[in-house]
Amino acid sequence: MKYLVLVPDGAADQPLSELGGRTPLEYASMPTFAKLASRAEVGRAAVIPPGFPPGSDVGNMAIMGFDPSRYHTGRAPIEAAAMGIDLADDEVAYRCNLVTVVDGVMADFSAGHIPTELATPIIEAVNAELSSDGIRFVPGVMYRHIMVAPRELGEARCSPPHDISDDPIVLPTGPAAPQLISLMERSVPIVSSVAAEVGAEATQIWLWGQGTRPQLERFDQRYGVSGGLVTAVDLLRGLGVLTGLDVVEVEGATGYYDTNYEGKRDAALRHLQDDDFFLLHVEASDEAGHNGDIDAKVKALENWDSRILEPLLEGLTDMGPYRMLVMPDHPTPVALKTHTSDPVPYMMVDSTVDGPGGQFTEAFTANAPVQVAYDLLPRVIRSGLK
Repeated sequence: MKYLVLVPDGAADQPLSELGGRTPLEYASMPTFAKLASRAEVGRAAVIPPGFPPGSDVGNMAIMGFDPSRYHTGRAPIEAAAMGIDLADDEVAYRCNLVTVVDGVMADFSAGHIPTELATPIIEAVNAELSSDGIRFVPGVMYRHIMVAPRELGEARCSPPHDISDDPIVLPTGPAAPQLISLMERSVPIVSSVAAEVGAEATQIWLWGQGTRPQLERFDQRYGVSGGLVTAVDLLRGLGVLTGLDVVEVEGATGYYDTNYEGKRDAALRHLQDDDFFLLHVEASDEAGHNGDIDAKVKALENWDSRILEPLLEGLTDMGPYRMLVMPDHPTPVALKTHTSDPVPYMMVDSTVDGPGGQFTEAFTANAPVQVAYDLLPRVIRSGLK
């Protein structure tokens, strides 16, 4: 038996007048998803537990079958693991975004989706000027970087920059807030100077998502199967590293609209020749939601259907029986440009057993009982639809 998890990040949405009152999932042309849903179990699940921010760290941890209320310590330490940063017990990791702030407003949480080759010298300059007393800055991918600091610097409440897009900035509060605010303010001349030299839009760093190293069980010990995942996002890579999955690198996997859909699909099929489990994550639909781009979100979902799912199912026919879980990690409504905690549609497929069938849309699942997301993958692996 082969097991797959497909995560169209942020795919769930709200009805849009521009789409005739439909959501992007309902509007997009997705015939392969529709065919699969017609013989699947289709429902809705709560991926974000009460009291948790609706982040991809929480949502994807739940999709992988881990209860965030037990295992989640923060977003940044997961991404730090992906970057090879081994946090000590007395250290905390912060996500360090490069952002564009104009007149006190969060104009762009991604600094214009700054390319990695432009971001790296900026973070290196920040580290050269601001590292001290156990604080260091580590370059990551695009606008996503890490600050490692003493554990006590984690005592703060911070706003994710994508939650305040186009709004006045909200500074940290709590015991560590003065030091964090100082670091962000001191970064302004450093970031602005180097950004001007390299032609980037970044104006400063933004610190958030802090936490200590989470204690996650290895995937093979938890489920009795080994496998891998593919993603362009350090957050998912980190979950793979922390759970002992093989993190597969694909050339051209950008984490944006232009990502290598075919490369990710082919990586899944290659990996499943030898292993039993694979998680395939694509960020494009989430980025479109954050950008408020309806057309791009619809296109990202249609790319999932034609460039991933249809050929993936063809490739699976030669591998014997399979089970599949398809679900986003949270909604990212284009009208809001940020995540919400609403339940999301899910689809559970078992090639050996037909489910009741349905439609993989928000409207179809709106009145379904809300399942607990972290219970779904254990069910897929242990019993399927039987």
